[in-house]
Amino acid sequence: MVVFQKIDEIKSFVTGLKKMGRTLGFVPTMGYLHEGHLALVREAQRGCQAVIVSIFVNPTQFGPQDDFDRYPRDAERDLRMLEEEGVDAVFMPPVLEMYPQGYVTYVTLKGLTDSLCGRSRPGHFDGVATVVTKLFNIVRPDKAFFGQKDGQQVLVIRKMVDDLNMEPEIVTVPTVRQPDGLAMSSRNSYLKAEERKAAPVLYGGLTAAQAAFDGGERNPQRLCKIALDMLAREALARVDYVEIRSLPNLEPVAIITRPVLLAAAVYFSKTRLIDNIVLDPGNSL
Repeated sequence: MVVFQKIDEIKSFVTGLKKMGRTLGFVPTMGYLHEGHLALVREAQRGCQAVIVSIFVNPTQFGPQDDFDRYPRDAERDLRMLEEEGVDAVFMPPVLEMYPQGYVTYVTLKGLTDSLCGRSRPGHFDGVATVVTKLFNIVRPDKAFFGQKDGQQVLVIRKMVDDLNMEPEIVTVPTVRQPDGLAMSSRNSYLKAEERKAAPVLYGGLTAAQAAFDGGERNPQRLCKIALDMLAREALARVDYVEIRSLPNLEPVAIITRPVLLAAAVYFSKTRLIDNIVLDPGNSL
């Protein structure tokens, strides 16, 4: 496994892979890796002949009140995990390599980023779209792998790739969960013991709504209320949002007749966790 910090160096490495005709899988991360990230790596290895992982805590997707400075980092541990997985290369640039002095160009999507996390974190998806565009231009992958836990992010990236005629195929990998249902997330490391014990209520609220949906409920407001009622039972949970939105455009839904995204964001003290599930009328009843 080789590690690159310079854009020119990783581009040269990729050119060599392309000349050999190897299909290239790419897994962009912000590091502090866990089994959810490794599931992306393994899926990339199944579908591609070479795999590159990026580790970059992207400052442009953090707002002034977000956790950029305290976001967990452990490069040595991350590299050890990726080497054990047999990754071909890791790209971990410093901030000034990605955003040199005088940088002024950003990618913005309209509409799709107005709801859910986009409403709660203004500018967040501009930062995501910008850094992913840059990484795609640098790495030039055939396929790029993202987790379903970040459901809105996946939809944003798919739309961006389609609208801008980008090359990579976007592959979504199912959310990896702890035995108690909590979705794997680097931010789980922030949770104190009592918060970690409470956190599975987030998935519990989603699955309670899922059960009602499987029983025939198709009213989004009633389904969201079921999830909210479950979350209200946990004193440490402070709800940011629980919403049902259409796929893939994330528009409001009056009655569920097609697959929709049930998404939620909940604070446990200062730690904001997100999760989602897809409700599909074709797979119920």
